[in-house]
Amino acid sequence: MTLPALLAFLGASLALTIAPGPDNLFVITQGISRGRRAAVITALGMCSGISVHTLAAAAGVSALFHASAVAFNLVKVAGAGYLLYLAARAVLEHAVIAERRTDGGTSGLALFRRGFIMNVLNPKVALFFLAFLPQFTVAGAGGIGWQMAALGLLFMAQAVVIFTAIGYFSGRVGDYVLARPEIARYFSWLSAGIFAALGIRLALAER
Repeated sequence: MTLPALLAFLGASLALTIAPGPDNLFVITQGISRGRRAAVITALGMCSGISVHTLAAAAGVSALFHASAVAFNLVKVAGAGYLLYLAARAVLEHAVIAERRTDGGTSGLALFRRGFIMNVLNPKVALFFLAFLPQFTVAGAGGIGWQMAALGLLFMAQAVVIFTAIGYFSGRVGDYVLARPEIARYFSWLSAGIFAALGIRLALAER
C-alpha cells in the first residue's frame, strides 16, 4: 500500500470511528452510567470483537473475489447499498442517553465480555467490514485476504486508541452532548456524508 492510500485508509477509519454510532454511543453510555473504568474496559472488549469480523471478511470476500465476477458485483452492490442505508439512518436517527446508574460491582471480565459479544453479534458490523476493507486493497500486491487482515488489524489498533479515549472522557463528553442536543445533529450529517461517499465509491469500483 502506498503512503497516500495508507493515509486515506487511516483518515477514513478515524472519521468513521469518531463519528457517532452504536459502538461509541454504547461506550459513552457506560461512562455516564458506570464510570470511566467500565467504559474503558467495555471499549477494549468491543475493539477485540473487530478481529472476528476482520477474519470473517478476509476469508469470505477473498473467496468470493476468486470465484467469479458475478460474486464480486453482488458483494459490491450489497455493500454500496448498505453504506447508503447507513447514510440515510445517520440522518434520521438520534440517540438519547437518559439514565444514570452506578457500577454495581460488575467485574472487569464481565464488562469486557459484554463489549466483545455486543460487537461480534452485530451483523451490521460484519457487513460494514465486507463493504469497507476491500476498497483499500491493492491488486497484485499479494493475497486479498492477507491485505484485508492487515487493514483490519490497523483499523482495530486505531479503534483501541479512539475508543479508550472516548471511554476515559465519556462522563464529561456525555454530559456535554446531553446539554447540547444540537451538536449530535451535526455529527449525524458528518456520519451520513462519510457513509454516502464510501457507498458511491464502492458502487463505482471495478474488479
